[in-house]
Amino acid sequence: MTPFNRSRTTLAATVFCLLLLPALCWSTEPKRSRGQTVYVPAYSHVFTGPRANPYNLAISLTVRNTDPSAGMTVTAIDYHDHNGRLIRRYAPSPLGLTPLASSYIHLEEKDTSGGFAPKFIVRWESPRPISAPVIEAVMIGATSGQGISFVSQGQVIQER
Repeated sequence: MTPFNRSRTTLAATVFCLLLLPALCWSTEPKRSRGQTVYVPAYSHVFTGPRANPYNLAISLTVRNTDPSAGMTVTAIDYHDHNGRLIRRYAPSPLGLTPLASSYIHLEEKDTSGGFAPKFIVRWESPRPISAPVIEAVMIGATSGQGISFVSQGQVIQER
């Protein structure tokens, strides 16, 4: 093969990979699942100033069923401290969420039982594959006219 033919072959392969392969390999369909275990990082406080003073934050964990036609069941919401120790269970019995329904857990600013880096472990399931829920923690604090808020997205750590 001459150098000219080699570069034409390389060019054709590059065009194939850049233009055609994504259409074949990457679907625009949302990910569907029958259940997951989701890790959601949270912050009961952040450190401020030169002395690293703690600034307490309220935490709201939200579970949103994104599927418009099927329900899901939250089977566990466990709250762990910064060392990984279980602090409390928020779903002692399964919690059903109808299509597009949401549920939440709220911890007040004064609840620092989780330490500086608590986390939630949320487990959910469905009898058939559904669009994966949005599970996130919203942290907010306000003192003396100052406020802070931010969101932490859940990360899937296990598929059912």
